[in-house]
Amino acid sequence: MTREVVAAAPVPVPGRAQRVREIAGELRGLRGALIPILHAVQEELGHVAQDDVAVVADVLNLSVAEVHGVVTFYKDFRRAAPGRTTVAVCQAEACRAVGAVELADYARVRVGCGFGETSADGRITLDEVFCFGNCALGPAVQVGSKLHGRVTPARLDALLGEAL
Repeated sequence: MTREVVAAAPVPVPGRAQRVREIAGELRGLRGALIPILHAVQEELGHVAQDDVAVVADVLNLSVAEVHGVVTFYKDFRRAAPGRTTVAVCQAEACRAVGAVELADYARVRVGCGFGETSADGRITLDEVFCFGNCALGPAVQVGSKLHGRVTPARLDALLGEAL
């Protein structure tokens, strides 16, 4: 059972549209600029908001539907702000072979949300990743920017305790 955080209607952030326009303007000369621009917006601002889609579309002379389609097609792009801490559980074959499926099930119950969702209290966003390149130390979990290997449910509890 998962709970999804239902956010109120997004409120435009003062200056956000201008910053998105600047990022898009700086990168629009790249070949295939749309995806690098979206990644840069998310990297700096945490997510790609619906209002950002229209700004990027305007700068690149694309339709809003084209940009929206890319944002919603690729799982890498967040459309809402993530929780304070992001916890990603590897679901690649090597990690699955040593308990990642069970660890993921445990993480979903423990955090109270599914992959791609944020806990009701806004503290943790739970994600799945398909390989950190830490295969010899599976199952691998990344908490924030720190990668951990051989994570058990008990160790995940300790890592989550530190994140809260």
